[in-house]
Amino acid sequence: MPALSTLLPTLVALAILAALTVGILWGARTPSYLSPALAILRGAAQLAAISLVLGGVISNPLWVGVALLVMFTVASVTATRRLTWSWRRFALVAVTMAAGILVTVAVVFGTGAIEFAPRYLLAVGGIVIGNSMTIATLAGRRFFEAVLEQWDQVEGWLALGATPRQATLLQARQAVHSALIPSTDQTKTTGLVTLPGAFVGAIFGGASPLEAGRFQVVVLASIMAAGSITAVALIRSLGNVKVRPEPV
Repeated sequence: MPALSTLLPTLVALAILAALTVGILWGARTPSYLSPALAILRGAAQLAAISLVLGGVISNPLWVGVALLVMFTVASVTATRRLTWSWRRFALVAVTMAAGILVTVAVVFGTGAIEFAPRYLLAVGGIVIGNSMTIATLAGRRFFEAVLEQWDQVEGWLALGATPRQATLLQARQAVHSALIPSTDQTKTTGLVTLPGAFVGAIFGGASPLEAGRFQVVVLASIMAAGSITAVALIRSLGNVKVRPEPV
């Protein structure tokens, strides 16, 4: 357990960064200006708790599986709440995210690109789950926003006899494209603009820069593949829009 003196600089930095976040957003009169700072505090508490837990289970396949299941459940709930909660929508989000994640993880470990070991499964699985959650949220919100903004166009297609999915095809494609932009830009600029966490973590763990780079590029490709599957499958599932959607 780290001594308080060791943690003090971290706590001070977190407090200053959270205060800066609140101050800037409050000054700009941004709605929910406290939310990012509260997210920082919640994230710090959750990471502290998960660090203690994972220290004892990271080598146990069963407990790693439980940890991934918890991560996936929380990710599915979080994404669904951003799209307006319903059990049906939760099922759609969970199934489409699971499809992308399972296919990707099967390829990564099935090909031997990364050793199939509990710690690597937890690392890759956790990263892919988190990014799939973000992509599902972005895709779903952008789809509903585009349909709402362009409802006259959608309604016109419906009046001409198009099916709901045909009427919202343009909005669906735009939503998938928009949802993948952050991951695409991150992948394109890796090593030039940012050093991703998986790369830095692998180096800190003792891996050579070449080995860390190999691990990172596999992770980035996994994020893109899982995100693409998730976004396309989710938007196809949500595309049966017959009435004007409520704002999300």
